[in-house]
Amino acid sequence: MAGPFKAWVLEESDGKVTGGLQDLEVDRLPAGDVTVAVEYSTLNYKDGMILNGIGKLVRAYPHVPGVDFAGTVEASDDPRFKPGDKVVCTGWRVGEAYWGGYSQKARVKGDWLLHLPEPFDTRLAMAIGTAGVTAALALDALEDEGLSPDVEGDLLVTGASGGVGSVAVALAAKAGYRVVASTGKAQQYLLDLGAAATIERSELSEGPVRPLDKERWIGAVDNVGSTTLAKMLSQMRYRSSVAACGLVAGADLPGSVIPFLLRGVRLIGIDSVMCPRDQREAAWARLARDLPMGLLETMTQVEPISALPDLAGKILKGQVQGRVVVDVNAT
Repeated sequence: MAGPFKAWVLEESDGKVTGGLQDLEVDRLPAGDVTVAVEYSTLNYKDGMILNGIGKLVRAYPHVPGVDFAGTVEASDDPRFKPGDKVVCTGWRVGEAYWGGYSQKARVKGDWLLHLPEPFDTRLAMAIGTAGVTAALALDALEDEGLSPDVEGDLLVTGASGGVGSVAVALAAKAGYRVVASTGKAQQYLLDLGAAATIERSELSEGPVRPLDKERWIGAVDNVGSTTLAKMLSQMRYRSSVAACGLVAGADLPGSVIPFLLRGVRLIGIDSVMCPRDQREAAWARLARDLPMGLLETMTQVEPISALPDLAGKILKGQVQGRVVVDVNAT
């Protein structure tokens, strides 16, 4: 553990956030039970916001972003983990209120870690990452409300070419659902992941929002929010459910309560940040069991940590497709 390590450190001055690679000593790491030699992290939309100083996700500077990571335990005061164990960390405001994965070393509470689930290595675990766990939690939540592949009709996934959407499409299609993917691009990519059809995102993001519209969807995973979510709710079948896990278009909901009152539609919020440990373990087990590994490879690109500024700009512009894995040792 001796010697410096590299980390992507954000600094704030006069309201402006800047960042870059710095050499740090281990004693700079925050308090925690387990020190991890990080191998991979990911790039999510939230990471793009943090790297560009957008919003108030970061509480204090200097800050090391990266909302998840996978690597090898170096030191541990937690009896559940010993040096050499492969581990993964998602959620718990890592990379927001607490230093995250864009670093060659991380120190966190043992409660935040899971042993790396088989059959994943650290790279594949981050190809799934927070986005994949969120997708699995969303599908589990819909099924807890009665959805199953035996229900005839279309399951909608919005924001489908992004990280959560890509995994949700692949996972739901493998489970036997007829998936319709809403996207502004990458139609063939989504069909290759298993979508039965795609629709233009403008169908759900433009035009008037009616209190009730024609029933179209047996369930939905929404990664967009705002008008898209409002229009989708008006089109849900009687007693169907929407798992909402993204607010890219905003937190407002310009609709009405009519879908909830007259069709009994249920809106389920998916929070992968403070999600209980047993639900995380169940989500990883489902991903290990049901997510096609070949498709996971096709939706993933691996980039060096030095590429973060360019990648952060692209993800905010909707120019990133699938999953981006960050190799923190490739500088």
